[in-house]
Amino acid sequence: MLTHIVCWKYKAETTQEKREEHLAKLKNLPNMIPNINSFNLGFDILHLERSFDLGLAAIFPDREALDFYTEHEAHQKAAKMGKEIAEKVVSVDFFS
Repeated sequence: MLTHIVCWKYKAETTQEKREEHLAKLKNLPNMIPNINSFNLGFDILHLERSFDLGLAAIFPDREALDFYTEHEAHQKAAKMGKEIAEKVVSVDFFS
């Protein structure tokens, strides 16, 4: 199994509407892209200084499935939006 984690820290000027639109685009990805074992995401609830605003944790059966997801057009659109509205994006991918 391959775990894929991404966190977004939105720019201060990013509206709640844009944040919700980004979340909706991401939530729809499992409906469009095969071979996702698990897909969870949500807005941060603690709001600590170190907190990011949105987190995503997805599990794929293997690297091939993650690569297919990464290159898929629907993911590319969601990723582009995330880059546009975030001041910082971090990720980690690991086998478990």
